[in-house]
Amino acid sequence: MTDATTRAAALLKEHRESIDRLDAILVYTLGERFKRTQAVGRLKADHDLPPSDPAREAAQIERLEDLARRADLDPEFAKKFLNFIIAEVIQHHKKHQE
Repeated sequence: MTDATTRAAALLKEHRESIDRLDAILVYTLGERFKRTQAVGRLKADHDLPPSDPAREAAQIERLEDLARRADLDPEFAKKFLNFIIAEVIQHHKKHQE
C-alpha cells in the first residue's frame, strides 16, 4: 500500500466515523421529536382537535426550506424529508383519536 493509499484509507475511516456519529444524532433527535409529537397527538385527541394542521405544516415546510438553503442543503430534499415526517406524525395522531 502506498502512502497516499494509507492516508486516503485513514481519511475515509475518519469521515465514516463522523457520519456514524451524525447518524446517531439524527436517530436520537428523531426519537425526541416523535416523543413531542406523540404528546401533541394525545393532547389533540383529548380535546377533539383534528390530527393534521395544514397551516402549521405549510409554515413548517417553508421554514425548513429556508433553513436548508442556509445550511447548503437541497431545499427540495428537506421538503420531502419533512413531508415524510409529517405523514408519520399524522398517522400517530389518528391512532390516538381511535
